[in-house]
Amino acid sequence: MKTEVSEIDKTLRAIIKSHIPKLRIRKDEPSVLEMCGKKEVMQGKQKVDGYYFGSIMPKAKDCRLYYFPIYTHKDEFELSDELQKALKGKSCFHIKKLSPEMEMEIGEMVKKGVQLYDKDGLI
Repeated sequence: MKTEVSEIDKTLRAIIKSHIPKLRIRKDEPSVLEMCGKKEVMQGKQKVDGYYFGSIMPKAKDCRLYYFPIYTHKDEFELSDELQKALKGKSCFHIKKLSPEMEMEIGEMVKKGVQLYDKDGLI
């Protein structure tokens, strides 16, 4: 079980970065990692240089995973109780403790999001 914010941050960054080159890094700083697609697409009413996929932001007491596919494709995801408890709002997970099971579930969730966005031509 990972409880240090720095450990959780490092693990989540590795999970999401494992999907490069389908995804690309928009911003990679100690305070935030932001990932998006590589294609120019419409996001809402504006054209963007890559459809937003997600971000990881370490905070003082937890690590935040902003995961946009769970917002855009809500019906495609079924979360465990452990991961559901970490979901605050529609697409933000506040992760204070990262169990091996949760780590595996997040890995599968990110993989599924990449597949869904790829199928829909968003990345």
